[in-house]
Amino acid sequence: MSLALVLVALALLLPWAAAPAARRLAALLPPREASFTLAGAAVLLAGGTVAALAGLFHVPFLAGLEQAPLSRVLARWPAVAPVSCAAGTLLLVQAVRLTLRWRKHRALLARTWDLVGDATGEGDLLVVADREPEAFALPAHRGRPGRVVVSAAMLAALEPTERAVLLAHERAHLRGRHHLLATTADLAAVVHPALDRLRADLDYHLERWADERAAHAVADRRTAATAIARAALAGSSPARPTPGPLLSVNSGPVPRRVRALLGPEPARPTGHRAGTALALLTAVATAALLGVALAYGLHEYVEHAARALR
Repeated sequence: MSLALVLVALALLLPWAAAPAARRLAALLPPREASFTLAGAAVLLAGGTVAALAGLFHVPFLAGLEQAPLSRVLARWPAVAPVSCAAGTLLLVQAVRLTLRWRKHRALLARTWDLVGDATGEGDLLVVADREPEAFALPAHRGRPGRVVVSAAMLAALEPTERAVLLAHERAHLRGRHHLLATTADLAAVVHPALDRLRADLDYHLERWADERAAHAVADRRTAATAIARAALAGSSPARPTPGPLLSVNSGPVPRRVRALLGPEPARPTGHRAGTALALLTAVATAALLGVALAYGLHEYVEHAARALR
């Protein structure tokens, strides 16, 4: 039993090693692939953590289902009760935090839609009469389709071509449903603290994805870089401290994004970079799935041990 507990504890520690590997892998990939990699790694690692905790929590109940006397189980494995209680407590805390974070996201969407209710515009564009320069992608909510929200002050701060870049950037967020990836990573970070850096990196790669779409729309990377820089400098608020469903043009490290736009268009890794990317992908997937595998292994181990105690 002690070996099984050690293995499950290892599964809970694996995200600390797997998250840096996922971040390095994302740095080798184009923005779109990097975004899916980070979001997928966050989901798998969070799922492995929950599976490992669930495996620890249900050990006494599994022994009971196998008709093994609880007194004999506790006498043989004294640590079962406190470990199960600790795992159950962590699962409850995670469930509460996930619920609160999800409600926070929904409340933010509802509040923002209420604030832009009197905005004017055509198609997917809403222009708010605000003196503060701002622009963001507002996802669909309660039957209302997603919109690009831009303040009149932001439009006035940009040249016509730069406005086209800004609108293409925000439309890329909507069409790519980037808010789903951002929200997924944000919820996964609630499950395990090691995943918080994945959430921050995903923020950057989502913005890079939208930047590249905008550059492609105007067919001029330098103009796109200038527009992103001016829009971010004009923005009235700093980068979002807590990622969520609203994606703003000034999110993520803007200078790094501008430098990337001034360089060549991202390409898929080849040669040595492709081999490194494949190795990192394998490491992340193995670490993520190990939590689930160990939880299942613990299940089988306890069943076997419980039958021996009857």
